[in-house]
Amino acid sequence: MRIDLRSDTVTKPTPGMLDAMMHAKVGDDVFGEDPTIVALENRLADMFGMEAGLYCPSGTMTNQIAIKAHTQPLDEIICDQLAHIYNYETGGWAFHSGVSIKLIQTERGIIQANQVAPCVQPDQDWLPNSRLLCIENTVNRGGGSVYTLEEMKSLKEVCKNHQLIYHLDGARIFNAIVASDYSTSDLHGIFDSISICLSKGLGAPVGSVLVGSKEFIKKSRKIRKVFGGGMRQAGFMAAAGLYAIEHHVERMKEDHRRAKDVSEMLSALPYVASVMNVETNIIIFSLEHLEATKAFIAFLAQHDIHAVPFGASSVRFVTHLDFTEEMLIRLQEVLKKFSSVNHYNL
Repeated sequence: MRIDLRSDTVTKPTPGMLDAMMHAKVGDDVFGEDPTIVALENRLADMFGMEAGLYCPSGTMTNQIAIKAHTQPLDEIICDQLAHIYNYETGGWAFHSGVSIKLIQTERGIIQANQVAPCVQPDQDWLPNSRLLCIENTVNRGGGSVYTLEEMKSLKEVCKNHQLIYHLDGARIFNAIVASDYSTSDLHGIFDSISICLSKGLGAPVGSVLVGSKEFIKKSRKIRKVFGGGMRQAGFMAAAGLYAIEHHVERMKEDHRRAKDVSEMLSALPYVASVMNVETNIIIFSLEHLEATKAFIAFLAQHDIHAVPFGASSVRFVTHLDFTEEMLIRLQEVLKKFSSVNHYNL
């Protein structure tokens, strides 16, 4: 039994999703003629209270398109030091958009309203123009931490007061919503743009949708083309996204429950030093002996359980729709085996 906890991007399409993909109506999306893509874009724009949407191959592309559309060279982005756009998008903000970045140090990636104003640059020739605030929800490097609705609204007020544009990297926004007491409709009017990933917790094989105003999406569509993101009969993939929105949102609660179960297992093991508080489907933990991390990952792989080191001293597990109850039991058995023998030399 192969157990893959490296990411929630490793899922395979379910039978129902495959059926929806096989029967999708398609057309040439560069000409705006793929009805399934149009349906997906409109559905998500409506859900999040936006005027229009743009289907793209990846969340990195939707984030980078948003940055490019919202800024110009000599501008600056404000974001958390754990942000995906800063850590995992290859410095695209500098490469594509010629902007600088101002980092905020926070608790698990959650920016507080009083932290933003001190980062806004004064209007001086030798300083960049503060233009864009980006937040990530959930925060990957924060262990799947979640912004409350009140926190997001408070940041919106700061953006209004300082003429900042407000973008949400919603790579796992449905995980955040399922774990919280708000809905997509509660987000209406808060953000200027939102990137919504379909290939993580939702379980689609590929794709993200960028939503915003009609003018913003028109500009973003041209940027997508120059980025090489113009697709043709991609409705087969968009159909997977539509299916996921209909069938895979509420079931994320199962992923969150299993993640909490894994967290409790890990906390009880003598070789685990600490486990981040689990809010959604991401578990980040560290071992008592930092030198053991590589041996621990290798030991799991010997038992066909796959995970990734997360920085120099931590390990990350991510639960998803292909991680079953049977796999949870098997994982516990293997974790206990590692604790009972000395698998590393210190």
